[in-house]
Amino acid sequence: MGLLSNRVERNEIKAGDHIYTYRAVFAYSHHGIFVGGSKVVHFRPRQTAKSSSDTSSGFYSSIPSCETFPDCGFRQPNSGVVLSCLDCFLRNGSLYCFEYEVPPSVFLAKIRGGTCTTAAADPQEAVIHRAMYLLQNGFGNYDVFQNNCEDFAMYCKTGLLIMDKLGVGRSGQASSIVGAPLAALLSSPLKLLMPSPVGVATVTAGMYCMSRYATDIGVRTDVIKVAVEDLAVNLGWADGPEEVYEDSEASLPLITID
Repeated sequence: MGLLSNRVERNEIKAGDHIYTYRAVFAYSHHGIFVGGSKVVHFRPRQTAKSSSDTSSGFYSSIPSCETFPDCGFRQPNSGVVLSCLDCFLRNGSLYCFEYEVPPSVFLAKIRGGTCTTAAADPQEAVIHRAMYLLQNGFGNYDVFQNNCEDFAMYCKTGLLIMDKLGVGRSGQASSIVGAPLAALLSSPLKLLMPSPVGVATVTAGMYCMSRYATDIGVRTDVIKVAVEDLAVNLGWADGPEEVYEDSEASLPLITID
């Protein structure tokens, strides 16, 4: 368990693990659920005709073509939930494992959000079932602050859903983006009382960590456990997921749990 993140080797992960890798020189991280068989289910902005070209350096980059696994890149029409091989998911980046049920002291010590949570993870079978169900049925519209890849992976691991649809989602990255400016703003008046820049920086860092902790799903009180089959109703989709794929010609690829 590292202070900044939890880097692991490929042979250390197992099916049902929440994994992530960094993009754009550590500017942000991309998250997914390892489902075994060198495959990862993850959530990304839906690919459109305009974004189908290769823009691998951008946030909305297309999924790279894979010559090793024919089912790599599988997704249902109009869905942002994708099945990729581990190599394509990492894109030559390092592999990290998201940590669950960490003590508050460890959570607060983490400098960067999006690496751990105090919430407990569900058993492996439940996690994989949620990921594969959402691969078939979708996870709604992608939103950086409300419904992103980290939110997807954390839901698969915990089954927890935030009831307040106006608040920031479950992800630690979103909390960090909101928490940093908020901490700086709240600590600004203290500059009059603390002439030392070190004192102001310490207070700002403390407020930043506390703001992250307050939005963690492990301590929030506005979360409920939602079965994946009932997720569409709780997310406010009028007629269930955007499309029902029971009659779709596309079939789910076979996954072998390691």
